[in-house]
Amino acid sequence: METIIIDINRNDSDNPEFDGALALTEMAPQYRHINGWGIDADPNNEPTYPMKRYTGDDHERLNYERPPQQPVTVEILHSNERPNISAVFGTVNPPSGLSGRIRRLAFRYSEESLKHWFALVLADRINMIEGIISDMKNDGMPNVFAEMGWGAEWKYNKKGVVKKLLITVAVTALLVMYLRRRNRK
Repeated sequence: METIIIDINRNDSDNPEFDGALALTEMAPQYRHINGWGIDADPNNEPTYPMKRYTGDDHERLNYERPPQQPVTVEILHSNERPNISAVFGTVNPPSGLSGRIRRLAFRYSEESLKHWFALVLADRINMIEGIISDMKNDGMPNVFAEMGWGAEWKYNKKGVVKKLLITVAVTALLVMYLRRRNRK
């Protein structure tokens, strides 16, 4: 396979490698309301030049036919910066419960906002607790050691397990000693 190196500083309108980028430049005005959209549309403002070696395929990816839309059968949360749902998406865990409410709240904010990401992290932690509660309701007590991979860890990394246990015991002992000493005063 032959590698084609293109000088992007060359202004050559007959160069087929720039067709996609020009199409992207022409599309930019209709999406101008989305902050940052089309920031890389200008091939003369390529931030990776001269580090990147172009193969000629770099801008061909812009000329593709959108795949058919996957049917929406559950609630799909997507960025408020995106005009529509992507053609294909995952539906493994639709939002539900308290964690689902927090996720819906998170997607009201832009992805550049810390509120968005902190809310998603909080929703993940709450979802974990909801899962444990659900396990306890349906199956009894979860086997935390097996689910955390302690069996495999012991089998393949005994030294690491012993080290983790010793550190945990030492930190716990120091914490207990500190709390006892503080309560005596």
